Amino acid sequence: MNVERVLYGLAAAASLPPGPRAVAIGVFDGVHRGHRAVVGAAVEWARRSGGRALALTFDPHPSRLFRPADPVRLLLPLASRARALLGLGVDHVIVEPFTTEFAALEAEDFLPRLQRLLPGLGAVAIGENWRFGRNRRGDAAFLVDQGRRLGIEVAVAPSVVSGGERVSSTRIRGLLETGEIERVNELLGSPYRSEGVVTPGKQLGRTIGFPTLNLPWGPELRPRLGVYAVRVRRTDALAMEPGLPGVANYGLRPTVEQATAPRLEVHLLGSCPFDSGETLEVEWLYFLRAEQRFADLGELRAQIGRDRERAAAFFRVALG
Repeated sequence: MNVERVLYGLAAAASLPPGPRAVAIGVFDGVHRGHRAVVGAAVEWARRSGGRALALTFDPHPSRLFRPADPVRLLLPLASRARALLGLGVDHVIVEPFTTEFAALEAEDFLPRLQRLLPGLGAVAIGENWRFGRNRRGDAAFLVDQGRRLGIEVAVAPSVVSGGERVSSTRIRGLLETGEIERVNELLGSPYRSEGVVTPGKQLGRTIGFPTLNLPWGPELRPRLGVYAVRVRRTDALAMEPGLPGVANYGLRPTVEQATAPRLEVHLLGSCPFDSGETLEVEWLYFLRAEQRFADLGELRAQIGRDRERAAAFFRVALG
């Protein structure tokens, strides 16, 4: 990710070159299909107007201010969220601190403040359910009316519906916790991803014939513990590179130890070109089975072999 394209605070946008600007606004946790519709509206306006498309997101999540004892567990850390937004075609991501002062901003003052801090602002894109301002008093209709008076076009993206229900981060969180990764990916519009640095482990997998990559990873929202078919690639790889197929275990390793926190280990179905210290991206594609305890290493070895065969069938690749 090009850090120069991520700006911290609306005031930092003063450094941008002048010209027409469109801004998509939202928390955008997960950057799912509904979020993509909002961002797409801003990008389309900017390209049509010869201007720049911006995405305005917030950190921390508002729930950390309003419900500090029970905040929303995020699907994506901030860096991954920004990278995903940039991947949708925005020129810059603006991260606005969500503070007590910002939360107290009256709905009537929100758009004028944006207009002042983003000279050349010509369009704003939001989702139809987005609320803003003190006590969440502002809504889409309010913003459209205010935009008309200020000369700012307001694009309201309708909710995206899948399976008869609205696509939302809350819905995706529930599916992720139950291991329904294929549905998660359908609602996201792209594979669910994790990122980690290859770290030396105890090499138990190697001793039983299945060497693994240890990729420490601590998400706020944990997927269901279990075994998944995945693809792995370096984070700096070109977007069109599909990655290498593998089997991932995300769990507490109850057969060999009872870890206090889940670990992510990946066994590649082919040869491994990755070295210790490299940062890898894992795409989670198919849930194979839940984590379980085996009587001994022999049973574990046999099950990993079956997992490997099922993953190969999923990817339609031959095992060597």
